[in-house]
Amino acid sequence: MVFGRIAIIGGGRMGEAIVAGLLSSGAAAPEDIAVAEPDEARRAVFEPHGVATASDGHHIVSQADIVVLAVKPQVIDAVVAHVADDVPRSAIVVSIAAGVSTRRIESLLPQGTPVVRVMPNTPAMVGAGMSVVCGGSAATDEAVEAVRSMFEALGEAIVLDEGYFDVATAISGSGPAYVALVADALARAGVAHGLPKDVALRLALQTLRGTVELIARTGTHPEALIDAVASPGGTTIAALHVLEARAVRAAFADAVSAAVRRAREL
Repeated sequence: MVFGRIAIIGGGRMGEAIVAGLLSSGAAAPEDIAVAEPDEARRAVFEPHGVATASDGHHIVSQADIVVLAVKPQVIDAVVAHVADDVPRSAIVVSIAAGVSTRRIESLLPQGTPVVRVMPNTPAMVGAGMSVVCGGSAATDEAVEAVRSMFEALGEAIVLDEGYFDVATAISGSGPAYVALVADALARAGVAHGLPKDVALRLALQTLRGTVELIARTGTHPEALIDAVASPGGTTIAALHVLEARAVRAAFADAVSAAVRRAREL
Protein backbone atom coordinates (compact mmCIF):
# COMPACT_ATOMS: atom_id res chain seq x y z
CA MET A 1 0.00 0.00 0.00
CA VAL A 2 1.23 3.50 -0.87
CA PHE A 3 0.86 5.90 2.04
CA GLY A 4 1.94 9.11 0.31
CA ARG A 5 3.65 11.85 2.27
CA ILE A 6 3.81 11.33 6.01
CA ALA A 7 4.28 14.21 8.46
CA ILE A 8 5.20 13.26 12.01
CA ILE A 9 4.65 15.92 14.64
CA GLY A 10 6.93 15.09 17.54
CA GLY A 11 10.42 13.63 17.39
CA GLY A 12 10.41 11.75 20.67
CA ARG A 13 11.04 8.05 21.17
CA MET A 14 7.74 7.00 19.63
CA GLY A 15 8.17 9.27 16.63
CA GLU A 16 11.64 7.82 16.19
CA ALA A 17 10.24 4.29 16.45
CA ILE A 18 7.65 4.99 13.75
CA VAL A 19 10.24 6.43 11.38
CA ALA A 20 12.70 3.59 11.98
CA GLY A 21 9.99 0.97 11.55
CA LEU A 22 8.58 2.42 8.34
CA LEU A 23 12.02 2.74 6.79
CA SER A 24 13.39 -0.63 7.88
CA SER A 25 10.29 -2.45 6.63
CA GLY A 26 10.37 -0.62 3.31
CA ALA A 27 6.84 0.70 3.87
CA ALA A 28 8.05 4.25 3.21
CA ALA A 29 11.10 5.93 1.71
CA PRO A 30 13.04 8.71 3.48
CA GLU A 31 11.80 11.31 1.01
CA ASP A 32 8.20 10.45 1.95
CA ILE A 33 8.66 11.34 5.62
CA ALA A 34 9.14 14.65 7.42
CA VAL A 35 9.42 15.21 11.17
CA ALA A 36 8.61 18.37 13.10
CA GLU A 37 10.46 18.64 16.40
CA PRO A 38 11.40 21.87 18.21
CA ASP A 39 14.35 20.35 20.08
CA GLU A 40 17.51 20.54 17.97
CA ALA A 41 19.14 17.56 19.68
CA ARG A 42 16.13 15.38 18.94
CA ARG A 43 16.04 16.54 15.32
CA ALA A 44 19.64 15.38 14.98
CA VAL A 45 18.53 11.84 15.83
CA PHE A 46 16.69 11.68 12.51
CA GLU A 47 19.63 12.76 10.34
CA PRO A 48 20.98 9.19 9.86
CA HIS A 49 17.52 8.17 8.58
CA GLY A 50 17.66 10.74 5.79
CA VAL A 51 14.22 12.19 6.48
CA ALA A 52 13.42 15.89 6.38
CA THR A 53 13.11 17.70 9.69
CA ALA A 54 11.77 21.06 10.79
CA SER A 55 11.46 22.95 14.04
CA ASP A 56 7.84 23.82 13.28
CA GLY A 57 5.08 21.70 11.78
CA HIS A 58 3.23 24.20 9.59
CA HIS A 59 4.97 23.50 6.29
CA ILE A 60 5.34 19.73 6.56
CA VAL A 61 1.70 19.33 7.60
CA SER A 62 0.48 21.31 4.60
CA GLN A 63 2.29 18.88 2.28
CA ALA A 64 1.09 15.69 3.97
CA ASP A 65 -1.32 12.90 3.11
CA ILE A 66 -1.04 11.45 6.62
CA VAL A 67 -0.32 13.57 9.70
CA VAL A 68 0.87 11.62 12.75
CA LEU A 69 0.52 13.41 16.09
CA ALA A 70 3.31 11.77 18.10
CA VAL A 71 3.22 14.05 21.13
CA LYS A 72 2.38 13.65 24.81
CA PRO A 73 -1.30 13.82 25.74
CA GLN A 74 -0.61 16.80 28.01
CA VAL A 75 0.24 18.98 25.01
CA ILE A 76 -1.99 17.48 22.32
CA ASP A 77 -4.56 20.31 22.40
CA ALA A 78 -1.95 23.02 21.89
CA VAL A 79 -0.14 21.07 19.15
CA VAL A 80 -3.30 20.34 17.17
CA ALA A 81 -4.48 23.94 17.48
CA HIS A 82 -1.08 25.08 16.20
CA VAL A 83 -1.30 23.10 12.94
CA ALA A 84 -5.05 22.66 12.44
CA ASP A 85 -5.37 25.30 9.73
CA ASP A 86 -2.53 23.72 7.73
CA VAL A 87 -3.95 20.18 7.58
CA PRO A 88 -5.19 19.41 4.03
CA ARG A 89 -8.86 18.43 3.93
CA SER A 90 -7.92 15.14 2.26
CA ALA A 91 -5.30 14.21 4.86
CA ILE A 92 -5.77 11.56 7.54
CA VAL A 93 -4.85 12.75 11.04
CA VAL A 94 -3.42 9.99 13.21
CA SER A 95 -3.09 10.46 16.96
CA ILE A 96 -0.98 8.20 19.18
CA ALA A 97 -1.58 10.24 22.35
CA ALA A 98 -2.53 7.87 25.15
CA GLY A 99 -5.95 8.46 26.66
CA VAL A 100 -7.00 11.10 24.10
CA SER A 101 -10.21 10.19 22.27
CA THR A 102 -10.92 10.65 18.57
CA ARG A 103 -13.79 12.94 19.54
CA ARG A 104 -11.40 15.23 21.37
CA ILE A 105 -9.00 15.37 18.40
CA GLU A 106 -11.91 15.98 16.00
CA SER A 107 -13.10 18.92 18.12
CA LEU A 108 -9.76 20.65 17.52
CA LEU A 109 -9.81 20.22 13.73
CA PRO A 110 -12.06 21.44 10.91
CA GLN A 111 -15.33 19.51 10.81
CA GLY A 112 -15.12 16.38 8.68
CA THR A 113 -11.38 15.81 9.14
CA PRO A 114 -10.77 12.04 9.24
CA VAL A 115 -9.11 11.11 12.54
CA VAL A 116 -7.65 7.70 13.33
CA ARG A 117 -6.40 6.85 16.80
CA VAL A 118 -3.52 4.43 17.28
CA MET A 119 -1.86 3.01 20.37
CA PRO A 120 1.53 1.65 19.28
CA ASN A 121 4.44 0.58 21.47
CA THR A 122 8.19 1.03 21.36
CA PRO A 123 9.10 -2.43 19.95
CA ALA A 124 7.89 -0.90 16.68
CA MET A 125 11.47 0.37 16.40
CA VAL A 126 12.65 -3.17 15.65
CA GLY A 127 9.59 -4.28 13.67
CA ALA A 128 8.03 -6.08 16.62
CA GLY A 129 5.44 -3.54 17.70
CA MET A 130 1.83 -4.06 18.72
CA SER A 131 -0.63 -1.37 17.69
CA VAL A 132 -4.37 -1.00 18.14
CA VAL A 133 -6.30 1.20 15.72
CA CYS A 134 -9.74 2.81 15.60
CA GLY A 135 -11.41 5.43 13.45
CA GLY A 136 -13.25 8.58 14.46
CA SER A 137 -16.66 9.63 13.21
CA ALA A 138 -15.38 11.00 9.89
CA ALA A 139 -12.82 8.27 9.16
CA THR A 140 -13.80 5.86 6.40
CA ASP A 141 -13.08 2.14 6.53
CA GLU A 142 -10.45 2.78 3.87
CA ALA A 143 -8.73 5.40 6.02
CA VAL A 144 -8.70 3.10 9.04
CA GLU A 145 -7.32 0.24 6.95
CA ALA A 146 -4.61 2.48 5.48
CA VAL A 147 -3.44 3.45 8.97
CA ARG A 148 -3.68 -0.13 10.24
CA SER A 149 -1.58 -1.25 7.29
CA MET A 150 0.97 1.48 7.95
CA PHE A 151 1.41 0.42 11.55
CA GLU A 152 1.42 -3.26 10.62
CA ALA A 153 4.69 -2.44 8.87
CA LEU A 154 6.00 -1.89 12.41
CA GLY A 155 4.90 -5.30 13.74
CA GLU A 156 1.27 -6.25 14.31
CA ALA A 157 -1.77 -3.97 14.19
CA ILE A 158 -5.43 -4.68 14.87
CA VAL A 159 -8.61 -2.62 14.67
CA LEU A 160 -10.30 -2.39 18.05
CA ASP A 161 -13.34 -0.56 19.37
CA GLU A 162 -12.24 2.68 21.01
CA GLY A 163 -13.94 1.66 24.24
CA TYR A 164 -11.14 -0.85 24.80
CA PHE A 165 -8.27 1.56 24.17
CA ASP A 166 -7.47 2.43 27.76
CA VAL A 167 -7.07 -1.25 28.61
CA ALA A 168 -5.04 -1.89 25.45
CA THR A 169 -2.81 1.03 26.39
CA ALA A 170 -2.23 -0.46 29.82
CA ILE A 171 -1.27 -3.83 28.35
CA SER A 172 0.56 -3.28 25.07
CA GLY A 173 1.42 0.41 25.30
CA SER A 174 2.91 0.20 28.79
CA GLY A 175 3.72 -3.51 28.54
CA PRO A 176 7.31 -3.20 27.29
CA ALA A 177 8.21 -1.59 30.61
CA TYR A 178 6.67 -4.50 32.51
CA VAL A 179 8.57 -7.04 30.43
CA ALA A 180 11.82 -5.09 30.81
CA LEU A 181 11.28 -5.09 34.56
CA VAL A 182 10.92 -8.89 34.55
CA ALA A 183 14.04 -9.28 32.40
CA ASP A 184 16.03 -7.01 34.70
CA ALA A 185 14.77 -8.81 37.82
CA LEU A 186 15.72 -12.23 36.44
CA ALA A 187 19.15 -11.07 35.32
CA ARG A 188 19.90 -9.38 38.65
CA ALA A 189 18.83 -12.51 40.52
CA GLY A 190 21.26 -14.51 38.39
CA VAL A 191 24.07 -12.08 39.15
CA ALA A 192 23.28 -12.35 42.86
CA HIS A 193 23.98 -16.07 42.56
CA GLY A 194 27.29 -15.58 40.79
CA LEU A 195 26.51 -15.41 37.08
CA PRO A 196 28.37 -12.80 35.01
CA LYS A 197 26.09 -9.87 34.15
CA ASP A 198 26.17 -10.45 30.40
CA VAL A 199 25.42 -14.15 30.78
CA ALA A 200 22.55 -13.54 33.21
CA LEU A 201 20.95 -10.97 30.91
CA ARG A 202 21.40 -13.21 27.85
CA LEU A 203 19.72 -16.10 29.67
CA ALA A 204 16.83 -13.91 30.77
CA LEU A 205 16.24 -12.28 27.38
CA GLN A 206 16.38 -15.46 25.33
CA THR A 207 14.12 -17.24 27.79
CA LEU A 208 11.53 -14.48 27.51
CA ARG A 209 11.87 -14.38 23.73
CA GLY A 210 11.64 -18.15 23.37
CA THR A 211 8.67 -18.47 25.70
CA VAL A 212 6.70 -15.86 23.78
CA GLU A 213 7.50 -17.58 20.47
CA LEU A 214 6.50 -20.97 21.87
CA ILE A 215 3.12 -19.70 23.05
CA ALA A 216 2.48 -17.75 19.84
CA ARG A 217 3.48 -20.50 17.42
CA THR A 218 1.87 -23.45 19.17
CA GLY A 219 -1.21 -21.73 20.55
CA THR A 220 -0.45 -23.19 23.96
CA HIS A 221 -2.30 -21.43 26.76
CA PRO A 222 0.17 -19.83 29.21
CA GLU A 223 -1.32 -21.79 32.09
CA ALA A 224 -0.74 -25.06 30.21
CA LEU A 225 2.90 -24.10 29.63
CA ILE A 226 3.32 -23.38 33.34
CA ASP A 227 1.98 -26.85 34.14
CA ALA A 228 4.28 -28.44 31.57
CA VAL A 229 7.42 -26.79 32.98
CA ALA A 230 6.54 -27.22 36.66
CA SER A 231 7.40 -30.85 37.41
CA PRO A 232 6.06 -32.18 40.76
CA GLY A 233 8.52 -31.43 43.53
CA GLY A 234 10.93 -29.70 41.15
CA THR A 235 12.74 -26.39 40.99
CA THR A 236 10.06 -24.57 38.99
CA ILE A 237 7.24 -25.43 41.38
CA ALA A 238 9.37 -24.21 44.27
CA ALA A 239 9.94 -20.89 42.49
CA LEU A 240 6.28 -20.56 41.49
CA HIS A 241 5.25 -21.12 45.09
CA VAL A 242 7.23 -18.02 46.07
CA LEU A 243 5.80 -15.94 43.23
CA GLU A 244 2.23 -16.95 44.10
CA ALA A 245 2.87 -16.27 47.80
CA ARG A 246 4.09 -12.78 46.85
CA ALA A 247 0.90 -12.27 44.79
CA VAL A 248 2.72 -11.55 41.54
CA ARG A 249 -0.43 -12.08 39.45
CA ALA A 250 -2.35 -9.65 41.65
CA ALA A 251 0.49 -7.14 41.37
CA PHE A 252 0.29 -7.25 37.57
CA ALA A 253 -3.49 -6.90 37.70
CA ASP A 254 -3.16 -3.88 40.00
CA ALA A 255 -0.49 -2.38 37.75
CA VAL A 256 -2.72 -2.66 34.68
CA SER A 257 -5.64 -1.17 36.63
CA ALA A 258 -3.46 1.77 37.66
CA ALA A 259 -2.42 2.35 34.05
CA VAL A 260 -6.06 2.19 32.89
CA ARG A 261 -7.06 4.76 35.52
CA ARG A 262 -4.24 7.06 34.47
CA ALA A 263 -5.17 6.74 30.79
CA ARG A 264 -8.72 7.80 31.64
CA GLU A 265 -7.44 10.74 33.66
CA LEU A 266 -5.45 11.93 30.66
